[in-house]
Parts: sequence; structure tokens; C-alpha cells
Amino acid sequence: MNMETARIRTLIARHRLRDMVFEVLGMIIMLMLLFILGALFLRLAVDGWDRLGLDFFLDYPSRRAERAGILPAWVGSLLVMFVTALAAVPVGVAAGVWLEEYAPRNAFTEVIEINVTNLAGVPSIVYGLLGLGLLVHGLHLGPSVAAAGLTLALMILPVVVVATRESIRAVPQTIREAAYGLGATRWQVTRDHVLPYSLAGILTGVIIGLSRAIGETAPLITVGAVTFIAFLPPAPVQAGFPFLNFEWLSTPFTVMPIQMFNWVSRPDPAFQSTAAAAGVVLVSLTLLMNGLAIFLRYRARKRIKW
Repeated sequence: MNMETARIRTLIARHRLRDMVFEVLGMIIMLMLLFILGALFLRLAVDGWDRLGLDFFLDYPSRRAERAGILPAWVGSLLVMFVTALAAVPVGVAAGVWLEEYAPRNAFTEVIEINVTNLAGVPSIVYGLLGLGLLVHGLHLGPSVAAAGLTLALMILPVVVVATRESIRAVPQTIREAAYGLGATRWQVTRDHVLPYSLAGILTGVIIGLSRAIGETAPLITVGAVTFIAFLPPAPVQAGFPFLNFEWLSTPFTVMPIQMFNWVSRPDPAFQSTAAAAGVVLVSLTLLMNGLAIFLRYRARKRIKW
């Protein structure tokens, strides 16, 4: 008995040592990645610090580096991301809920699940070609904000679906059984119990998908984004009736990554500082979106009582 106890203790100690080694290695790798990210961001900030100011956000692009601004770029990025979120989030969440809670377990749904998982790893340029053929030429949307937003929505849709399914799958089955036992319907269980408990994970997946989309360049170039634009789209909201204006959906556009690419490709060294300043803005916006995801996840988990 003593020998068996000693053997079990030795086995437990060995597993604890392996766990500790794995934790230390994971911490070292994470710190290295954070150091690399911090060093790159610091380099961008140092190179572009002189250009960061209110005028940089309110000026149009110019052939002179000291006068160049990112007004059309950040406005275009916000509009494109708005269309992307509006198209991808409801469809992706609804598809994830259907696949996990309503879809029958048969060969058809298995094929859908496999294809959704595979589509999450397709290169972005493929979605750009899809947007060019289907949206720009097929649906005659042209090189517009709508075509760009829908193309990015197609790209992040598998990410949203997978994140939704994994979040719903993490909800304990006992919660569903308790609700069914009290006479709730399937929709009531999904709406009042499953979705609230999985909201934190769903929000995290949505923000990660949008963070990926905001830095994409290849699919937007494919659908016709311009590298130089000196005007803003019409405002979505107007003073007179009907108060909403949809002309901005059909206007040409540019986004932050494309504007940065335009400046980096120029031979004038002054444009390198301008591109670095735009990079600081883009990275800061991405970090802000990820910070928002962490905050929303924390708030959602805090409201849940297990």
C-alpha cells in the first residue's frame, strides 16, 4: 500500500512539474511576443510622432508629406467596418445558433460544418476575387463602400460562426435541461439562457474578426479601393427628411492600410514618417477594439450567476 501511494505521489509530482514547465514556457513566449509588438509600435510612434496631431486627422491626402492627412482614410475605414459588422454579425451569430441548437445531426450539416471551418482559413485575396466577381460585377455594386464591406463580411463570417458555435457549446447542458424541465420552448431556452451565457465568447469572436478585417488590404484593392481620394462620402445622416442617406454606400473609398501602402511606396522619405503616423493610428484602433472586447466579455461574465 505504501509503495502504491509513493508511486501515485511520484506520478502527481511529475505531472505538476510538466504543468509548471509548460506554464513557464507559455509565459516566456507571450512576453517575447509582447516585447516584439511593443518594439514595433514604439518604432512607429518615434518615426511618426511629429505628424500626429489634429490636422493629421482632419486633412486630406496631399502630394506634400507635411500637408498629407488621413481624413478620407479613417472615415472610409469606419464606413466599411460598419457595413461589415452590419452584414456579418447577425448572419454569423444566427448561423452559429442554428448549427449548434437547431440543425439535425446528418451528413448535410456535417458538410456545412466542415466547409465553414475550412473557409476560416482561406486567404483573403480569394475573398477579394469573390467580391470582385459576385458583388462588383455580378450585382453591379461597383468599386464602392458596400462592395468592400460585404467582401470583408464574407471573409470574417466563418470566424463569427465558429466563435458563436464554440461559445454556445461551452454552455453546460444542465442549464438547457433545467429550462426544458420548467416547460420552456427551444427558442425560449436559446434566447433567455444559451445566448446570455455565451455572449462573452460571441463578442470576443466578433471583435477579433473585425480587428482582422480592419487591417486587410488585398481584398479591398481587388474590389477597387483607390489609393488617393480627396473627398468624403455623403453623410449617412442628414438634417431633412428622410434623415437617412444611403448614397455613401455607392461612393468610391479608401481605407487606412491602403493609404499607408500609398505613402510607403513613394520615394520621398518624408512620407515614411506620415505612413508611420498612420500605422500608429491603425494599431491603436485595433488595440482599442480588442480592449473593448475584453471589457465587454468581463461585463457579460460578471452579470452571469452560475
